[in-house]
Amino acid sequence: MTDGSLLSRAAGLERELADTEARLADPEVVADHRRYTEMSRRYRALQPVVETAVALRTATDDLAAAEELLAASSGDEREAWRAEATAARESIERLEQELRVLLLPRDPNDDRDVIVELRGAEGGEEANLFARDLMEMYRGFAERQGWTVEVLSASPSDLGGVSEAVLRVAGDGVWTRMKFEAGPHRVQRVPVTESQGRIHTSSATVVVLPEADEVDVDIDPNDLQIDVFRSSGPGGQSVNTTDSAVRITHRPTGLVVSMQDEKSQIQNRAKALRVLRARLLQMEQDKAMAEASGQKRAQIGGGGRSEKVRTYNFKENRVTDHRIGLTVYNLDKVLAGELGTVSDALVADEQARRLAELT
Repeated sequence: MTDGSLLSRAAGLERELADTEARLADPEVVADHRRYTEMSRRYRALQPVVETAVALRTATDDLAAAEELLAASSGDEREAWRAEATAARESIERLEQELRVLLLPRDPNDDRDVIVELRGAEGGEEANLFARDLMEMYRGFAERQGWTVEVLSASPSDLGGVSEAVLRVAGDGVWTRMKFEAGPHRVQRVPVTESQGRIHTSSATVVVLPEADEVDVDIDPNDLQIDVFRSSGPGGQSVNTTDSAVRITHRPTGLVVSMQDEKSQIQNRAKALRVLRARLLQMEQDKAMAEASGQKRAQIGGGGRSEKVRTYNFKENRVTDHRIGLTVYNLDKVLAGELGTVSDALVADEQARRLAELT
C-alpha cells in the first residue's frame, strides 16, 4: 500500500504551490524583483513534487478500484483486473521512490545556473591542452542536456590549449549535475610534445560556482578597484589597440577577476562582475556552512596528479570516477560530451546517501 506519510507531507506542498502561484500574480510581488525571483524559484521547485504526488494519488486510487473489481470478477475479466492491479502497484512503488527523492531537503543552488572555471594544472602545455578538451566536453554535454554555454573568457596557450577558461552554463538542472565536475581531473596519454611515445600524466582543475543574481549579492561600487589594460594573447603579444581589458579587485575579500575577450570595455566589465558575484555568493554560502570559503579549495585541491576526482586514460579508452568507483570504457564518447552515464551515477549516489541518512 501507499506510504501515507509521503502524501501527507506532499499535501502541505500542494497548498504552498497554489498559494505561491496566486502570489506570483500579485502586482506588488511582480514589482519587487528580489521577491518575485525567490518565489519563482520556489514555484519551480514545488511543481515536480506536486505532479508526482498527484500521480501517486491517482495510482493509489487505480489500485483500489482494480482490487475491488478483481474481487467481483471471474474468468478472463479477472485476469485483466489482476494485471491492472499489478501495474498500479508497480507505478506506486516507482512514484513513491521518486517522491522520496523529491522530498529530500533541497540544495539552495539547485535552481541556479553555474560559472565553470577551468585551468591547466600539472603537466605544462599538455595540461592546457587537456583543459581545452574538458571545456569541449562540457560544451558537448550541455548541448545534449539542452543547456546553453557562454564562454566568458578563454586564455589560449601556445599549442592551442587553454591556460584558463571561464564558462557560464545555463539551463534546467545545471547545478544538480555540474557540481560533481568540480575538482582535479587527471589525464594519462602520450602528449603531442612527446617524441618517444611515452605516456605522461597531467591534470587540469575545474571549479563550479553557482551563478548569483544581482539581487543575491549586493556589491558596493566603492569596494571595487577597476583597472583597464590592453588585451594580450599567447606569448603576451597584444591583440587589441585599445585598453578594453578589465581587472576588478574586490577590496574587502581580495578577489580579483580579469576579462579581456570582448573588444568593449563595458562588456568585459559586465562579464567580470558576473563572475565576481558568483565567487562572492560561494564565499557567503561557505561562511554560512562554517567552512570559511574552504569549499572552493576543496574542489580544486592543489591540482596535483595524485589528487583527482576522475582519470581519463587514452590507451585503455577508460574513464574512472574515483568518488563512486565507476569505470566506463568509452573515453572518446565521454570527451565528445556523452557524460550522461557518469553524471547519472553521481546524482544517484548522492540521492542514495541522503536517503540512507534519513532512515
